[in-house]
Amino acid sequence: MFYRRKYYIVKDHFVETFNLHFNQTNLPNQIKNGARLIGRWMNNKGDGTHEIFAIWEYDSIETYKEIETAVRSDQSHRLKIEAWYDAQGGRRKVFNDYILDVRNEELISTLEDDTFGDINKKT
Repeated sequence: MFYRRKYYIVKDHFVETFNLHFNQTNLPNQIKNGARLIGRWMNNKGDGTHEIFAIWEYDSIETYKEIETAVRSDQSHRLKIEAWYDAQGGRRKVFNDYILDVRNEELISTLEDDTFGDINKKT
């Protein structure tokens, strides 16, 4: 399996808009193309920002790359994304004023391959 974490630091006043965009636009397109969302969380940093991150699961890194290619080449989705940025004042404004950091990171497990089997065994 391949896991990734998509991570954002978002200004407090933009959190609701950002989460709505994820739920209405990004999540459906990812799921349609085969991505599996493990979960999405946020944490109020107490400094006027929220950390928002999602954990995604894929069968392999190759599958992840195929899904990302499909997501990015979906013309209808691309038009929705561009319309959303335009409604927020443009891509530059969003990344200068509302979303302060974005990371897309591979997650590496620290567990041995059979750890879950041992934990879940009933005695």
